Amino acid sequence: MKVLRQIVKFIGILFSIPLIYFLVSIILTYIPVNTNQNYSDKNKSVYISTNGVHLNIIIPKPYITKNLLSSLKYSDDDKYFAFGWGDKNFYLNTPTWSDLTFKNAFVALFLKSPSLIHFTRYKTARPVWVEINVNQNQLNKINNYILKTFYLNRENKKVILPDKGYYNNDDFYEALGSYSLFYTSNSWVNSILKDAGIKACLWTPFDFRLIDFHKKES
Repeated sequence: MKVLRQIVKFIGILFSIPLIYFLVSIILTYIPVNTNQNYSDKNKSVYISTNGVHLNIIIPKPYITKNLLSSLKYSDDDKYFAFGWGDKNFYLNTPTWSDLTFKNAFVALFLKSPSLIHFTRYKTARPVWVEINVNQNQLNKINNYILKTFYLNRENKKVILPDKGYYNNDDFYEALGSYSLFYTSNSWVNSILKDAGIKACLWTPFDFRLIDFHKKES
């Protein structure tokens, strides 16, 4: 009986961990930061978008610094640039949710592994993007945060993965940091906004709250 009680206790603990994670995530997601915003000098715009699961941050070409644009692949016709960050194995081997396997999900969430930046180029803005008004100081901080996420080689250049993009307007670049339960692709975008003094969540692994915040303000 003692062994049986220990097994039941272990199973209870095992099932309580994801529940606790979810509850804490929801609580922190609904605690806003940087709520006292001054809109008078916010004469520039960036955007956030979601595919229903994870977020990208999109910056118009004129608002991207030379250092961030340096060694990225793009053409003169490209006007908007989306940046996303995530687990390398997950990005490359799970292009759609139908490709998701338990192994890929487990490695991404629980094991230290390399990461990538997903860089997508657009010629026009998309109506589903959510606009965020920013000032020049906030724009600089956004550029700097994204730049510091790129891995740079000895020549101080970003490292592209040739022919690994999903379509003809996107590419992957080597990045710094490791994806985990506590730092997801959505946490990365949230951290960018927090660092720039823009309304964000205290912490979140989700996409929906940031979208809700800025939909109401746009």
